[in-house]
Amino acid sequence: MAKHTLCALVENRPGVLMRVVNLFRRRNFNIDSLTVGRTHRDDYSRITMVMEGSREQAELVEKNLYKLVNVIEVEYMSGLPTVERDLALIKVQVDAAARRDITQLCDIFRARIVDVSADSMIVETTGEEAKIESFCELLRPFGIVEMVRTGIVAMGRGDHNLRDHGYQPQVALAGARKSVL
Repeated sequence: MAKHTLCALVENRPGVLMRVVNLFRRRNFNIDSLTVGRTHRDDYSRITMVMEGSREQAELVEKNLYKLVNVIEVEYMSGLPTVERDLALIKVQVDAAARRDITQLCDIFRARIVDVSADSMIVETTGEEAKIESFCELLRPFGIVEMVRTGIVAMGRGDHNLRDHGYQPQVALAGARKSVL
């Protein structure tokens, strides 16, 4: 099974994320990674989803996302020229010798040490998923105490953008209810 990345531009409203997640649940597809955040416009959010499955399953998800209220644009990103990044915070056990070794690993992987205590360090790294996996494998012998990752965010290279194409929000009309008498 291959991994597929989809990005959706959605209205920044309560319940939109729940409807997207329910779409995956109803179809019995697993979400490998889900990242949501506001865009340069306060009224829009961008959802980046990574799923495992066939190309046909990813296309089905894409088509069904368009059926959801408040979804503006959906883009299948796999196969397109994109920049993908993940962020990880990793807490590692340290002693005096390990502190020096971990600092050298951070230099090699362009990671940042963001917290130091007597017996642990928290390291921040950003990059492609494979880079983070490699970094984690090298830190495991020291003893990873805790780790958190943001999930993949993706953006098309060059002039490839998710656009709203003049999208008009679906607004409930006040007083549009018909009286039945």
